Amino acid sequence: MENFECTLCEAYQLGITIRNEFKETDLVTAFENLDHSIDAIKDEYPAWHPAPLSFRAMVLSFVFMEITGDSYAEFSRRLTRQPEVATILGFTRVPDESAFSRAWRNRFDDETHEYVHAAAHFVIKEVHDRDISASEVRPKKEIVEGTEENIDSVEDESFSQNAIVQTTRLARDHAFGHFDSDRASNTTYEDTQFFELQTFMGMVRCGTAQGATRFQYRRGEEYGPHGDTHLRAVKQFDPEGLVSGFNETTDRLLSVIASEASFRRPVTAAIDITTIPYYGEVKGMPMVSGTKDRDGRAFKFATLSIIGQNIPLVLAVEPVRESSEWDENSSNQIHRTVRRLVRQAKEHVPIETVLCDREFDSIRVFQTLSNLDVNYLIPKRVSSSERDVLEQMEEDDQEVAVESASVHVESGSHPMRLLYVPSTSGEGTAVFATNLRVGPEEAESFCRRYSRRWQIESEYKSIKGDFLAKTSSKDYRVRLFYFVFAVLLYNIWRLTDFLLKAVVDGEMDYEPVLTAGECVELVASALIPHD
Repeated sequence: MENFECTLCEAYQLGITIRNEFKETDLVTAFENLDHSIDAIKDEYPAWHPAPLSFRAMVLSFVFMEITGDSYAEFSRRLTRQPEVATILGFTRVPDESAFSRAWRNRFDDETHEYVHAAAHFVIKEVHDRDISASEVRPKKEIVEGTEENIDSVEDESFSQNAIVQTTRLARDHAFGHFDSDRASNTTYEDTQFFELQTFMGMVRCGTAQGATRFQYRRGEEYGPHGDTHLRAVKQFDPEGLVSGFNETTDRLLSVIASEASFRRPVTAAIDITTIPYYGEVKGMPMVSGTKDRDGRAFKFATLSIIGQNIPLVLAVEPVRESSEWDENSSNQIHRTVRRLVRQAKEHVPIETVLCDREFDSIRVFQTLSNLDVNYLIPKRVSSSERDVLEQMEEDDQEVAVESASVHVESGSHPMRLLYVPSTSGEGTAVFATNLRVGPEEAESFCRRYSRRWQIESEYKSIKGDFLAKTSSKDYRVRLFYFVFAVLLYNIWRLTDFLLKAVVDGEMDYEPVLTAGECVELVASALIPHD
């Protein structure tokens, strides 16, 4: 399995390299500029075999054919018409159709076949998804419809069987060690087997009963627990222990890339709250909250995430417990949630600025962040005092204004600024609160930082759309367990994507080079090599 993982990793790196060259030139020139070693696969012909054709040249040829859709005969004719292409690929003579046929059947093993398909199919998908001009590339539907499994119509098509195996293996080896159900040592199933099942369920987006059945089909009936057994085990995990385990796991995963990345420079972080809809009875459900839709009900989770040019990771997770008409919870203490999130995150990285949305417009939140020695930028609700300033700005024909203010609460006090700047929507004026000394001449550019928060919306969409297993359970322990593991898998994906970028071209923009489904195939080999 380890060799297979290395094969996929190198194949995707080859595909990324071809894709990057392809952006600027044609397919033939992209291959001409390749400086990519092929080490993860082996030549099935022994050293003494009289085959005169280069193994590397044959592999590149099959990648080329898979990208264009050429048959052996068509590709051989191409090389005859364009002998310079044969030279670019590394041939000293033009192979005929039979040479390619023999190589595929006798010289290439299953791993080499997979290598060719992984590299070529990545290029094909990227060309069409990114609208790269390339008339020679075959239609995407030819490789999508021809290779994806259809075991069950419910399964997310972006995840192949290999993706599921690879992500499960990484999570088992490097993430699960810090979670402990505290069950007896003589139980039938180890904790890691429940974690593997949870990972599988998140990736195929199914419920517990169906997920357990399908997991047993793949791993063996005796290997995986039944659905009801899984739920009973999940309920053994203490909520505080889950949050603590996530924190320790995040620290371990970050240490994996310590040689590749540096978080010595303070980062910009975003705090937000996401909802998981709940449709059952709310009586006796203190962790269920109301939503902006007055009739809506949901479980709520707060997260702190790195945003900007760094790796987009979730560094801290906290459950949100609100007061509602159906429980006896104390009034909302959102500043305490903020305090816990920032303290957890600062164990991993230094934080310079925190961005929050209007839901966090509270003098207690402002003072909490100031006490934690971090800067903040938070949009303000417009009250009568802010409305007076806006009216004065309109009379004076001002677009930007900065007003001094101060915060005084039982936990401390600090000076702050209210920034009045043109709204990015193009309509009206936006008001922001910050504890930084910002002047009128820099207020507008400073507030543009807030636009980076869009990344957290994309993050939530991926966590809930790619990795969160389905459940209708009323038990909050189950809901928290499912959400924490979805976030964990998201972090694994993003770290893997970072490592690929570092190896291939060093471009650290937000957009991943691989989709979640493709990237998880590389996790086990790219993140930490196995012993």
